[in-house]
Amino acid sequence: MVRALVLLLAQLAGTPIVSETVEAGEHRFVDLEPFECRDITRSTVLQRVCYDRAQQDLLVANNGAYERYCGVTADTVERLLGAPSMGQFFNRNIRREATSGRYACRTREPLQRS
Repeated sequence: MVRALVLLLAQLAGTPIVSETVEAGEHRFVDLEPFECRDITRSTVLQRVCYDRAQQDLLVANNGAYERYCGVTADTVERLLGAPSMGQFFNRNIRREATSGRYACRTREPLQRS
């Protein structure tokens, strides 16, 4: 039993760590390494929320597809995660603002492609 555990740990230690990459619309890929991601279980609208504090980039999995929002403050993300209805908060305060241009992503630098 101990030998099997040691072998398993040795195999895991030798396995390279590969960061996750997701498609965020328009066939643009985002490396999730700088993002803090949370799987969402209490919302019927959102399945996953990923946030990069340094860049203020928010990725949201909605109906299995990722959408990217730029310039989103950490406070807004915290309010989203703590909202009684995450879907309503998202639709009213983030998605709507992206269509008006506030959180729309401008082409800053090319996103990483895997």
